[in-house]
Amino acid sequence: MPNRTAALAALLLAGCSMQPKYVQPGLPTAPQYPAYAGAAGAGPRAADVEWRGFFRDPRLQLLIATALQNNRDLRTAVLRIAEARGQYRIRRADQVPNVDATASANRSRTPAENGFPPIVSNRFEVGASVASFELDFWGRVRSLTESARASYLSTIHAQRSFQIGLIADVADAYLIERELDDRIALANDTVKSRVRALDIGKQRFEAGVTSALDYRAIETLLTQAQTELADLELQRAETRSELEFLVGGPVVGQLPAPLPLVSQGIVENISPGLPSELLTNRPDILQAEEQLRASNADIGAARAAFFPQISLTGALGYASTALSALFTGNAFNWSFGGNAVLPIFDGGRNKGNLDVAVARHGIAIAGYERAIQNAFHEVSDGLARRKWLADRLASQEREVAAERARAELARLRYINGVANYLEVLDALRELFAIEQLAMATRREQLTNAVDLYVALGGGVEGGRP
Repeated sequence: MPNRTAALAALLLAGCSMQPKYVQPGLPTAPQYPAYAGAAGAGPRAADVEWRGFFRDPRLQLLIATALQNNRDLRTAVLRIAEARGQYRIRRADQVPNVDATASANRSRTPAENGFPPIVSNRFEVGASVASFELDFWGRVRSLTESARASYLSTIHAQRSFQIGLIADVADAYLIERELDDRIALANDTVKSRVRALDIGKQRFEAGVTSALDYRAIETLLTQAQTELADLELQRAETRSELEFLVGGPVVGQLPAPLPLVSQGIVENISPGLPSELLTNRPDILQAEEQLRASNADIGAARAAFFPQISLTGALGYASTALSALFTGNAFNWSFGGNAVLPIFDGGRNKGNLDVAVARHGIAIAGYERAIQNAFHEVSDGLARRKWLADRLASQEREVAAERARAELARLRYINGVANYLEVLDALRELFAIEQLAMATRREQLTNAVDLYVALGGGVEGGRP
């Protein structure tokens, strides 16, 4: 009989739960990426490559490390984790009794009345008390605690999601800066060569060898290159300002020399794996899942509100009218009690709270599935761009070689008097344009490698909490 009584007491204390069983929604995407996913993707998994191993440029590594330390939005995300952790601790504390130590001393005087003299009395008390402890029969407190814990974990994943987004933003801005440096160098060389061409054209025009049309065409070509150079320098200044904003301020100390765009060493053959791996690799998906868990627990708390809330109070200690007798056996006292509250009429408040919890759970399911679909979409786009950007860059490099050869032939034809200088100018104009496009495509290819790395869940430090 004692064993049965103990088991019954344990069952009552453990209570039951009104919380629905958590069921992870199915994968709302195709089980495989498109057929082109495996192209140039036989390398490591994104989650296995730490960001310092993905980016090889020492200057970029320093900028990313500085951004992770100084960026104000990232600091805010970290502080939100501390806030959510505190809320979770508060909720968890409600699962155990709060015991307070108490001590009091009172002295009072009762005035004289009906011929009796005034009475002066003392009372001293010391002990411990439990103000009010809810017996969680229906799992209300437990559900609220689970909701707070899921919200806390959600903020951790939100911070990590922001972290890898910040890494990608810094890397993208840095690669654009490197591209602009290369294009500015090309534009400077082009301007210098066209200044020399204009000087030669002027001499030939004054000597009557060429027409004014040829001379003005050379002049137009020079001004076009100068305009392009000014525009590129403006873009570089804006990019540097954006990079400084992302980093969180000017970088203190000497920066390492930047690597050229073609020598960045970024890992470009990341393996995509399976779409199901995104569920554990992407912090934004993990964040959405924790929000789903929190909403599921909130349903349990809302359901439990329909049932009685039973609370216990108690105190034990010593009380005496004389301080010297406070800790004697006769001074020992105790008290305990309980109360139960059963909602009878609340105007539909509890029903409304349950409806809200159920609706928010449905919203959380939709948000979780949308996070997965968005991740699948980002990875699929990145894989497609990886394949066709490589094809486009290869074509542009062949076109650059062809245009360079054409420009040389046009120059030789002009020297030999076979063609006029307009043919040379046209070839130089086309060569300059396609060289600029090839540099932009190379940067776009590296940016796509960064974005695909992030889309596959790379860059997160510390793994899942």
